[in-house]
Amino acid sequence: MLRAVISAIVASAATLAAAGVQAQSTGAYYVATPAAAPAKARLITRSTAWHVQNGALVASRAPERDAILCQLLARDVGGLTAFTAGGKTFDAAQLNACNAKAGIAAQAMANN
Repeated sequence: MLRAVISAIVASAATLAAAGVQAQSTGAYYVATPAAAPAKARLITRSTAWHVQNGALVASRAPERDAILCQLLARDVGGLTAFTAGGKTFDAAQLNACNAKAGIAAQAMANN
């Protein structure tokens, strides 16, 4: 079970890194991978406009702290499997805290 979770995290990180490099080249500061495809191609969390790009949600830098922005987005899209801010990927603990604040249990994310 633990190996499966670790493998899923590594696979998500590799996917996010590839999407992140491409998103970073287009001026995105934030790159988030939702657990499920968002219902809309664009959404706004507080004052941050997000749009879908290559299966990830991307946005320009925002005034909120990175962790708060992750929580707001997770609450709106139903959980995240990866989140990057300024080229720095959230580790598993940070991502679990983000999803937990949004009301999503870590176990539920591990099952996705």
